[in-house]
Amino acid sequence: MKLAKLSLVAIVVAGLASSSFAASDTLADAFKNGKVNGELRAWYFDRDTGDQNTGAIAKGNADLFSTGVMLGYVTDSLNGLSLGTTFQSSYAPFADRDAKNLYATDMYGSGAVLSEAYLTYTLGKTTAKVGRQFIASPLVNSSGSRMIKEAFQAAVLINTDLPNTTLVAGYSDKFQGRTSDYDKSVAGADSEISSFKKEAVFYGAGTSTARGATRSSNVFGFDGAYTAAVINSSITNLTLTGQYLFVNAVAGTSGGDAQVFYAEGNYVVPLSNAKVLLDATYRGSRTSNAIFDSLHLEGDMYQGRVGVTGLSGFNASLAYSTVSSDQSVLLGAGNGPTTYTAPLIKGAEATAGANTDAYKFEVSYDFAKVGVTGLKVLGQYTKINQDMAGGTSGVVFNGASVDTESTFWDGQISYDLPSIKGLTLSLQYEDGQKEAATTVNSNDLRFRANYKF
Repeated sequence: MKLAKLSLVAIVVAGLASSSFAASDTLADAFKNGKVNGELRAWYFDRDTGDQNTGAIAKGNADLFSTGVMLGYVTDSLNGLSLGTTFQSSYAPFADRDAKNLYATDMYGSGAVLSEAYLTYTLGKTTAKVGRQFIASPLVNSSGSRMIKEAFQAAVLINTDLPNTTLVAGYSDKFQGRTSDYDKSVAGADSEISSFKKEAVFYGAGTSTARGATRSSNVFGFDGAYTAAVINSSITNLTLTGQYLFVNAVAGTSGGDAQVFYAEGNYVVPLSNAKVLLDATYRGSRTSNAIFDSLHLEGDMYQGRVGVTGLSGFNASLAYSTVSSDQSVLLGAGNGPTTYTAPLIKGAEATAGANTDAYKFEVSYDFAKVGVTGLKVLGQYTKINQDMAGGTSGVVFNGASVDTESTFWDGQISYDLPSIKGLTLSLQYEDGQKEAATTVNSNDLRFRANYKF
């Protein structure tokens, strides 16, 4: 139940402030006093889509074992300036052809990529970060749920001069996906490590974009994207967040522009032994140009959530979301944007389609309360109802051709081993059922072993 507003601050405060509290006198000292951080990864994924593999469409059943390294370095500050880099690699030594096809767009692609190479400058309460970087905000978000984390080539500016207020502005012109086939532009089995391109995942568009007779993608080219955000906590126990995203020339000059909007309010009610959380969010998107408008991505999403946290180790929440009739919602750039009702593994895009109502109940427990530090469990039940898109001309992206009812049962267990500091083991499992013209049962298992140093 972490709030998106925390990630918005974290992109700059956590990533940039590290260089503003200490300073070196010479360039040599700045490099010598820099800090190295890294992570070793061994992940096993097993996916059954419930469908048979047909042509180039990624369906069927396959498993994939991947190993990877994430290695970062940030120099010490010199006159307010610092340099940071992050290198990522992925290797799947035992992947067969089925695994290469099924995981081509999100996991399979051996190699290495320099995902972060940025310069930061801090003056007073203003910090700028320019170059390749990870971004975490409600509308622009680098998903890290796969072996290779998404990144943006961007410039980000943050200011905290106003009391209880954080202002953010940013521009991006390139995006690095999870694999070279994240846009479904190559044959699945030939997928490799990703690179930076003038295109990005526009999460929420679904997979209705035809890229051939049997292929589809939610990836579009673009010519620069601008964003601005504000976070304010002037009222006790209330945090307000707003963000705006403008994407120029989506899908080329004939595609038009896209605007995406986000507003959220988070109110905390302190109790003697717990906290009650009251959350509400609005997401919306608008497009220009007749061709782009025909995709029907001018929807509005309203969300509400009530939860309790810190109740003797238990957290619980109940959430609801609804999307407007015959218009889907662009959630933002990158696979990272989320919704209150997003299933743990299936993700938020399943809740952003036209004519969709979704409900999610979540409960978690921290075993530290009974003396087992580092052990946590989580369970979710999600129900998503999407009515058939009708009354419009053309294709409704992320729409449903028939009335559809989907249910997801999700579970997660994670353990930070006290005997090996930095080592975390986690297991996720999702059981899904989609009832439409036919019933499709699916399941997804993900095991991760991560060692941070």
